[in-house]
Amino acid sequence: MAETTTGRRERKKARTRQALADAALRLFTERGFDNVGVREVAEAADVSLSTLFKHFPNKEALVFDLDADIESALVAAVRDRAPGQPVLHALRDHMVRTRTVVRTDDPMFLLVESTPALREYARRMWSRHEKTLAAALAEATGLAPDAPAIAGLARFTLEAPSIASASEDPARTMRELFTLLEHGWGGALLAQQEGRPGQDG
Repeated sequence: MAETTTGRRERKKARTRQALADAALRLFTERGFDNVGVREVAEAADVSLSTLFKHFPNKEALVFDLDADIESALVAAVRDRAPGQPVLHALRDHMVRTRTVVRTDDPMFLLVESTPALREYARRMWSRHEKTLAAALAEATGLAPDAPAIAGLARFTLEAPSIASASEDPARTMRELFTLLEHGWGGALLAQQEGRPGQDG
């Protein structure tokens, strides 16, 4: 009985959280992020202001309701990788799969891109995952979380999407970035030159 009650309570929390996120996105896209208050979002979702803050610590977080899921998926990419698969390849495949599909007509994308406060929050949100990812990498490799190889890979992984998203082919760019990390500047540059028509080496 207790398990059933707990499950029902969790489902109710999830529904409330989703209702708030949906209401926020609708209001923000209709009227602009800066023109909507958190109280209006709470009223649109038919919950109290205190309930809103139980689920979201601030106004910006309403837009990025998958923050925790993103972090968990990063850790899972390292911990649950296939036997024998290098950590670097597991992260590359995860980032290509999850961070290179950009729909420029997506309301969330348009909202974030048009709102400086949200762009900055997104940058800080992504960077907050760095320590968590470094801890997972340290566990997988046996190195210290602050070892240059670990800290560098965590930082690189979190910054790569901003470079990839600006290219015409984000998935290809993401793979090239990880190739650069794996083989070094000299090896990656040589591979690029050899792959271009008209280059004679």
